Amino acid sequence: MQELPGRPRPADRVARAMRAVPRARFLPAPLRHRAGEDAPLPIGEGQTNSQPTTVETMLRLLDVREGHRVLDLGAGSGWTTALLAHLVGPEGEVLGIERQQRLLDPARTALAETVPEGRARIRAARPGVLGAPEDAPFDRILVSAGAGRLPPTLPAQLGEDGILVIPVAQQMRRITRRGDTLEETVHGAYLFVPLIEDPS
Repeated sequence: MQELPGRPRPADRVARAMRAVPRARFLPAPLRHRAGEDAPLPIGEGQTNSQPTTVETMLRLLDVREGHRVLDLGAGSGWTTALLAHLVGPEGEVLGIERQQRLLDPARTALAETVPEGRARIRAARPGVLGAPEDAPFDRILVSAGAGRLPPTLPAQLGEDGILVIPVAQQMRRITRRGDTLEETVHGAYLFVPLIEDPS
């Protein structure tokens, strides 16, 4: 595919986002000195702030553009939500969903300190609901938890040509919706905390 003149490559935009949004702010205070480590770090409730190279890979696969509406499922610390907010720009919107109630306030506080108001928000998962079907369709969906199988409710929340990036059976999958058809590619092996399909 030929690049359009003057249009930055997605990888370049992702690298800029990673530089612009400091990981340390999204870690518990005792762990902030470890923000530069390329490793997952615990944030409480059995959850982690993902390994930076893994996050970077997922964001590049997601290919977020300015103005997109993005669902961040498993927002955790809020770091990926903030990175996505940087990528969608002032005309875009990011909705983070998190099921662990104790993570919500720290994530929201960190997000408010690093992202312009109104561009991104994090809310609690609704019991019995995976994702945010009431807010669909989304241009992009990022899932930062590992599923045993592809949950059919998530591709259904994509708009036309929408992209879902999700670890399934310990493999990173990129799913693109083309009408009623899903195009899927596999991009390496990864370990994640498990995706709870029923947040109740």
